[in-house]
Amino acid sequence: MKDFNLEPDMEHMRDMTRRHFLRTSGSGIGAAALAMMMGQSDNAQAADDPLSSVTHFAPKAKRIIYLHMAGSPPQQELFDYKPELIKWNGKPCPDELFKKERFAFIKGHPKILGTPYKFDQHGPDGTWISELLPGLASMAGDITVVRSMFTPQFNHAPSQLLLYTGSAFPGRPAMGSWLTYGLGSENQNLPGFVVLVSGNTPSAGKSVWGSGFLPSVHQGVQCRTTGDPVLYLSNPKGMDRSMRRKTLDAIAQMNELKAQEDGDPEIHTRISQYELAYRMQMSVPEVMDIAKEPESVREAYGAEPGKGSFANNCLLARRLVEKGVRSVQLFDWGWDAHGTGPTDDIVTQLPKKCKETDKPITALLRDLKQRGLLDETLVVWTGEFGRTAMNEERNGSKFLGRDHHPGAYSMWCAGGGIKQGGNVGATDDFGYAITETPVHVHDLQATLLHCLGINHKKLTYRFQGRDYRLTDVHGNVIPEMLA
Repeated sequence: MKDFNLEPDMEHMRDMTRRHFLRTSGSGIGAAALAMMMGQSDNAQAADDPLSSVTHFAPKAKRIIYLHMAGSPPQQELFDYKPELIKWNGKPCPDELFKKERFAFIKGHPKILGTPYKFDQHGPDGTWISELLPGLASMAGDITVVRSMFTPQFNHAPSQLLLYTGSAFPGRPAMGSWLTYGLGSENQNLPGFVVLVSGNTPSAGKSVWGSGFLPSVHQGVQCRTTGDPVLYLSNPKGMDRSMRRKTLDAIAQMNELKAQEDGDPEIHTRISQYELAYRMQMSVPEVMDIAKEPESVREAYGAEPGKGSFANNCLLARRLVEKGVRSVQLFDWGWDAHGTGPTDDIVTQLPKKCKETDKPITALLRDLKQRGLLDETLVVWTGEFGRTAMNEERNGSKFLGRDHHPGAYSMWCAGGGIKQGGNVGATDDFGYAITETPVHVHDLQATLLHCLGINHKKLTYRFQGRDYRLTDVHGNVIPEMLA
């Protein structure tokens, strides 16, 4: 029998460098890199302009503002009015409602929880909206409420990841990254994808605005309303703008030499990021300075310069999209409604959060509309899942709250391509099971991309030998949501 040498050929392994892999690979990231460089992909941008635009058909919207209520508001208190819940309030839950159900925290046989809040119908389609959202109720003719959303995930982090990246596991690009990859940016002096956070970071962390396997130029840039708008953007001590320019020029020359040697498109991405950061030193502080807004505008939002707040972030969102930023994500913390205490119940905490957000959201919609921007700007309001029809009563708590429920929840959209004053979907008498027009998370993603001129099945990126997309292998556009 012939002897086989199982010792590794170290010389050969040294030859299998990253450069060799990129040049010789016929599939996986090597092929994707070459496609980006040579312009062979329908979706890939040229190396010297990674933020150029590729659309599949004429878009109705050019940009998107995503308002995420982290923790997930209870739909029964805000948009899904259920008189039957009120009749059953405090009574044992019907067996068919929780039989074989999997809950995050509910134990034993729960009791039905009716909402303590009044509802009324608003707008041309008679949209039911709670008394907790009087400002939004006045804009009912401009929004479409979807009451039939559902997700397969029932914990916060996986649900948020699925909603924004199309996967419940970390590592995929965020929706904003996909949008800048497909649509580019309208302003070369600002990031194409900006993130604003009020309160804590979302449960899924910064993965919900990460670029995943896309070029890193598409990653979301988190901006702050206090201190430096972007961390590490300012020049170090002892370096003025002229010296910064000379330094960047020298680094760019070295990177260009390395790019010619390796053929790695990520190097051009790095060059683009350095240049963008240099331009952002002037443009970001200007757009983030809400003190330049008229006092009447700041008052409408409830915004206060120098303060970290959701109100400030809503005003900043309008300023950013007005300047051509493609995607703006706002994350607001504090919407988990378990009822374990006054900081997460539906009697104390929920009204507090509604009061904090209703005024600025209403002002944002009105401001966009008055400036002629709403027709070309998608505005999306959502949590990551729904809440149960039952009172959680964890550990015998006397506070009122609801457990996680992925089977049905409510959200709304407004702006370019979305039906005005519409209502989509319905749930049963307990707001528990969807009875009409189910909308999966991937369906929502497909519909939003459609409004932005993108066929969700064609916006792909080849990675590790496979074409990936935001909607994975799922998703359908929901025509009932469209204008």
